[in-house]
Amino acid sequence: MTPHLSVTHRSQTIAYPFFVAAGALFLLQVVFGLVLAAQYVWPTFLLHTLPFNFGRASHLNLMIFWLLLGLMGATYYLVADETDSEIWSVPLAWANLVVLLVAGVGALASYWFLGIARGKPFTEAPMPWPLVIALGVVLFLINVFVTLFRSKKWSAITFVLAFGLVGLTVLYLLDLPRFDNLTVDYFWWWWIIHLWVEGTWEIIASAIMAYLLLKLTGADRGRLAKWLYAEVALVLFTGIVGIGHHYYWIGTPRYWLLWGAVFSAFEPLPLVLMVWDTFEQARRRHARPANPTVWYWLGGSAIGHLVGAGVWGFAITLPQINKWTHGTQVTSSHGHFAFFGAFAMLVLAAIYYMAPRLRGMERWAPRRSQWAFWLMTSGMLTIVLAFTIAGVVQTYLVRLLGMDFMTVRTEYVAFWIFWVGAAGLVLFLPGVVLFLWDLFAGKPPAAEAA
Repeated sequence: MTPHLSVTHRSQTIAYPFFVAAGALFLLQVVFGLVLAAQYVWPTFLLHTLPFNFGRASHLNLMIFWLLLGLMGATYYLVADETDSEIWSVPLAWANLVVLLVAGVGALASYWFLGIARGKPFTEAPMPWPLVIALGVVLFLINVFVTLFRSKKWSAITFVLAFGLVGLTVLYLLDLPRFDNLTVDYFWWWWIIHLWVEGTWEIIASAIMAYLLLKLTGADRGRLAKWLYAEVALVLFTGIVGIGHHYYWIGTPRYWLLWGAVFSAFEPLPLVLMVWDTFEQARRRHARPANPTVWYWLGGSAIGHLVGAGVWGFAITLPQINKWTHGTQVTSSHGHFAFFGAFAMLVLAAIYYMAPRLRGMERWAPRRSQWAFWLMTSGMLTIVLAFTIAGVVQTYLVRLLGMDFMTVRTEYVAFWIFWVGAAGLVLFLPGVVLFLWDLFAGKPPAAEAA
């Protein structure tokens, strides 16, 4: 006999290995963050074992990988539930996971042991690993679409999710070619980085957010559908034009200074308004969320979208500001705030809703789960504060006073990044450990009862 599962379809349990892999890579990413913080103060720390550029590449790519695996696990769970059918091929889902893990390990090994990387942030993986990553994503896409078409049950959530998944896959193909002209190369590179994160990821995030709000509060599907379609429209309209705020200083025409600045901040609005509208509707019905911890993560994700991605992003993308802050730690503060707030919090919300059900329970221990939330949130806000202060100091001393870049980095910036940032990491790391404790709590989804 198998233990009772709080899921409607057995194949949904394939989501759990994706969550476990995501959790392990999440922890490894944080460990690399600690190493990088130490290297800011002691530049020779692990100099010959793990140079800063390879440590940074590992930190960034681990973030992409664990978030991608988390979104894939959530998609498998969601699609089976929304279509009221089994995932087409569980073995193919396992193959999808294994291929991506092999690609991830291969890319990290290339950095650490071979000293090979392609240079541009987030896409450093050398050949053949981008091809292996593309294969893993295509296997995932085939599995999801066959499931959707076989079921013949489409909803606004699955339609928007499928649209985002196609965009995610197609845009990654732009990572495969390389161009001799650096401006052309970076032009297309921004199509991956910007339209992955601020385009297709936003669409996928909106669909998963809508599903979680539906399950958590019993929100009206029709209202959620309107917000989802508004998000798709804004991503297509503002996201493609808003990519221009990355073009300021790479040799592209001057008109991007206006268009890039104006259009880049509106994309998160429908998602944020969808959460706010759902909260208001639930409050009027006097309905309490079924799982408060998931609601914390969803609320945090909405705030992260609005402030970290929207307000913080808009502030630094104005050309009048960007010409001074470009290339400083101010950008790092926005990156940490936006990625954790907008996407990591959403993936954690999905895991906190889905994984307990996959392990035979409705939710994990509330006190431990909420400690994980508050430790990670307060830790990340401390890290963002450290990078913001460091960036402002760096901008003033280097760009306005004309001091030497390395002198400022060593004498001023390193203090804030390490001592304040490390304080944030010291808070953040126990929160991750508590999350992993939750993830492995309870009964395994496919264990046989004695």
